[in-house]
Amino acid sequence: MSANQNSSYQAENISVLEGLEAVRKRPGMYIGNTGVEGLERCFGEILDNSVDEYMAGHASKIRVEFLDGGIIVSDDGRGIPIDIHPKTGKTALETIMTVLHAGGKFDQKNYKFSGGLHGVGASVVNALTEKMIIWVLRDDTVYSMSFSRGKPLGEMVSCSRGEAKDKFPMLEGRTVWNKTGTVTWFKPDAEIFETVDFNESDINQGLKRNAYLNKGLDITFVGPTVQAHYFFPEGIKAYLVELTAKEKILTPIIHFETEDDQFSLEVVICYTESSSETLYPFTNGIFNAEGGMQVTGFRSSLSKVINNYAATKNFLKKDDKLSSDDLREGLRAIISIKMADPQFTSQSKVKLGSTIARTLTEKIVSDKLGTYFEENPKDAQAIVQKALLAMKARLAARAARESVMRKGVLEGMALPGKLADCSEKDPVKSEIFIVEGDSAGGSAKQGRNRENQAILALRGKVLNTEKATLDRILNYEGIKNMILAFGTGVGDKFDIDKLRYHKIILMTDADVDGAHITTLLLTFLYRYMPRLIEDGYVYMARPPLYKIKAGRKEEYVYSDVEKEAFLKLIPPENQNRIEIQRYKGLGEMNPEQLWETTMDPKSRLLWSVTIGEAELANVVFEELMGSEVEPRKRFIEENAVFVEDVDLI
Repeated sequence: MSANQNSSYQAENISVLEGLEAVRKRPGMYIGNTGVEGLERCFGEILDNSVDEYMAGHASKIRVEFLDGGIIVSDDGRGIPIDIHPKTGKTALETIMTVLHAGGKFDQKNYKFSGGLHGVGASVVNALTEKMIIWVLRDDTVYSMSFSRGKPLGEMVSCSRGEAKDKFPMLEGRTVWNKTGTVTWFKPDAEIFETVDFNESDINQGLKRNAYLNKGLDITFVGPTVQAHYFFPEGIKAYLVELTAKEKILTPIIHFETEDDQFSLEVVICYTESSSETLYPFTNGIFNAEGGMQVTGFRSSLSKVINNYAATKNFLKKDDKLSSDDLREGLRAIISIKMADPQFTSQSKVKLGSTIARTLTEKIVSDKLGTYFEENPKDAQAIVQKALLAMKARLAARAARESVMRKGVLEGMALPGKLADCSEKDPVKSEIFIVEGDSAGGSAKQGRNRENQAILALRGKVLNTEKATLDRILNYEGIKNMILAFGTGVGDKFDIDKLRYHKIILMTDADVDGAHITTLLLTFLYRYMPRLIEDGYVYMARPPLYKIKAGRKEEYVYSDVEKEAFLKLIPPENQNRIEIQRYKGLGEMNPEQLWETTMDPKSRLLWSVTIGEAELANVVFEELMGSEVEPRKRFIEENAVFVEDVDLI
């Protein structure tokens, strides 16, 4: 036992955190993390409260605006109650904002379905803000209360609606009030968050998605550079139309929905000529990135209906069966369920755990889709034919893969000779740099910290795995070496627990060729090892583009913009002593320079690779890396106007 560890463990050693102190002490327990995701989760909780008012039939409009270092959300719902709460002796407004587990979502009297944190969300956000102000319109009176880090800044104040313009200037032009409503402004606390800057694009896309998921909801967004208005009477059907706008569609969009007091389901489906699947599940308007029970029920019913139809219509030979993978090729689907008291596997709601959702989804989809197939045989046959082609390709690929495996491509193989491994055996402390070429690999090997930094040099053009079969991929030396070095295996043999490095750093040249190689590597990881990205193990190094000397001053810069900015800071007396070295590749750096600029954890810059907007990532990879030439051509034509400088080698 450590000498400074308390050997006596008594009641006095137990910490009791009052009010919202626990939230500030352990914010990750409530919002996942204190990075960008946690920051956006806070915004999501406030937005969800407004959306819940819409789902309950009491609101029709929401407005969101970036304002004074924070964000302001307004709705025309009923307005937060402002009368005295019988148990706390405080106003309901103060109770909701300062007491955990205080809210109107614990039963179905106020909200049949809700996406918020059931009385936790608003108070959690309040605890993590530098300042928060709430305005409520009720009975032609505007009530307001301010908070800081979860604590009230005085009593609730009020004025008539006509006086609000002068008394609360922040409200001017920013409400969507008709007769009632709530406005919430909050500024995140820099003491808590790694960044307090909201991502405008993420907020905008999230609002657009909410408008799709809640057909008829009117949403306005005013950001620093983006102003948008979203209103989709067709809801998720319009969403799927947008997602498939640049794809070749094999079937019309199949749409069905049903609702009762306990459960609502809306599904849109179509099939494309693609070989990948895009499926987006939502519960009460919340995106479940990892799926859950509703996805399990949907896939089960999809398999049952299509296999039954194929067998009944004699499309399948005896004992043949279309697998789940066969049916997912080319599938585009959105599943939106709304239910009372959904159970998620974590506070971040990425996966639905309610088993009743699986049962109800499976039953409804089986009934509705079965009826659609009988009434639309042409569409049913197109789906079956698509799945049959996928089955043939799967069986052929499996045979080829088994043949490859029998030849020992991966099984039992030692670590690749191109790998300069590190001595550290703890994956948490280990990192691997993936570099292209022997020259860069040589500099990296000499400059690295041999204790915990491994180097794997790839040689030759990286394979575009978006257009290759798995057996061909496993025969490609560079990809095979990566798989062996990581230790996880690939495909159905992938095991994240066997990962040998918890930082996989793609380190390529700071030019167009380097960016292309990085894209090819990310394509492989995204398609065949997505868990590495999802769990935050993949990074991109950021090597400098220039080394600038001005007299005795020396600086590395990472872009032309940074170069011009630095040159402007050089005193006039040193302007004739400027030396600029342009690095065309990592191999041009000596080991010491490469370590100092790109590999030293104390000074390097890394980009963390995240999947982020999954649908956008999927479309981009298919368009730019797939077998179809036309989407790439169209992308270049549409975006060429934005190119200011092309690095021609």
